[in-house]
Amino acid sequence: EEEEDVISVLRDRSHIDETLRLATEEKARDYAAALERLRKIYHTSIKPMEQAYKYNELRQHEISDGEITSKPMVLFLGPWSVGKSSMINYLLGLHDSPYQLYTGAEPTTSEFTVIMHGEKIRSVEGIVMAADSSRSFSPLEKFGQNFLEKLIGIEMPHKLLERVTFVDTPGIIENRKQQERGYPFNDVCQWFIDRADLIFVVFDPTKLDVGLELEMLFRQLKGRESQIRIILNKADNLATQDLMRVYGALFWSLAPLINVTEPPRVYVSSFWPYDYAPDTSRDLFKREEISLLEDLNQVIENRMENKIAFIRQHGIRVRIHGLLVDRYVQTFKEKMSFFSDPELVFQEIVDDPDKFYIFKSILAKTNVSKFDLPNRDAYRDFFGINPITNFKPLSAQCSYIGGCLLDKIERAITTELPALLSSINSGKQPGLSSCEATGCGEKPKNRYRKN
Repeated sequence: EEEEDVISVLRDRSHIDETLRLATEEKARDYAAALERLRKIYHTSIKPMEQAYKYNELRQHEISDGEITSKPMVLFLGPWSVGKSSMINYLLGLHDSPYQLYTGAEPTTSEFTVIMHGEKIRSVEGIVMAADSSRSFSPLEKFGQNFLEKLIGIEMPHKLLERVTFVDTPGIIENRKQQERGYPFNDVCQWFIDRADLIFVVFDPTKLDVGLELEMLFRQLKGRESQIRIILNKADNLATQDLMRVYGALFWSLAPLINVTEPPRVYVSSFWPYDYAPDTSRDLFKREEISLLEDLNQVIENRMENKIAFIRQHGIRVRIHGLLVDRYVQTFKEKMSFFSDPELVFQEIVDDPDKFYIFKSILAKTNVSKFDLPNRDAYRDFFGINPITNFKPLSAQCSYIGGCLLDKIERAITTELPALLSSINSGKQPGLSSCEATGCGEKPKNRYRKN
């Protein structure tokens, strides 16, 4: 009888399988050729300039093959004990299984937990994940061994995990200092935020206050507003009138932290396997849940398009960096004379680049948006580590066989990546480009370069 009572209060999960299309065949296998083509474009056209001008030391965002081929990542953030782990258990149907994530009223998750697909159920230590170059987590090694001990992976065979990876994070505790964690918590969060395709920020009705850690977190989310989904969990614990007041209080708390013209979308429901409390807005909660699942499905369906757009955006930043370093090199050579002190000359250029029109000349010659230009102060630190004499001008970065670095990266940005995106949207399998198939008899035109 007790078992029957438990079964009776469990919620129907059929809408999850239906909305996420878990019963249909996996479409991602069709993207193998496109991923290989994308990887080849990155390695032949973007990475050479990245390495020549040490872009990774400016932004510290190294793209590995594992990141290119990785599944979409969904990141769960928020205060402690708001239901992040319970929500993952609910989506994966892990309730009452030996493999469910541990949950409780007290702070329970102290690790960054990555839930991913595998042939069998097993846990993977953070040290192993960082050492495996085929995964996208190898760059996490830079955060130190203390952090890797707080990183754990869980592999399991699941239809949803074939298409997406979940990351559960430690809850934010406002009275705990970062130093007490033993690793740079905010830097680690930033690493995951930069790579997440969808970010669920979860609250519950009892934890709406915004402290310093949560404020810092939203500062790190600046520029990623389109990926953020705010969730007011455990909504069936409140009567309708109280829920409206809590909803307004949540907006009041978040208003100073999210600087966008339109208000963020807040999903109100209760994400766990048990049925909604009686006398609550059941239909509303279910509709909200389905809307959130549709957002998740959209990210899964647009996986390849998002990956191509991400690599193209990265290529644009690398190109701008290369053009800026080239301009610094040219200006340094122009200002140097036989009797000049190289350090004093370059220090003057780095301290006041506007005096030498470093950034303005880039905007004038290459049709680069001023909103894409990096911070001027970043180059003072960059050249403090890397002497200007270590770099060659772009005109010298050409070879008879390989061509010029600038031509290759511009061709990738303007022609190759948009063509790959078109082939994905039209449903065609991407093949070799015309240049690879027949040999480039004619130099491709670059519409961004002025004659």
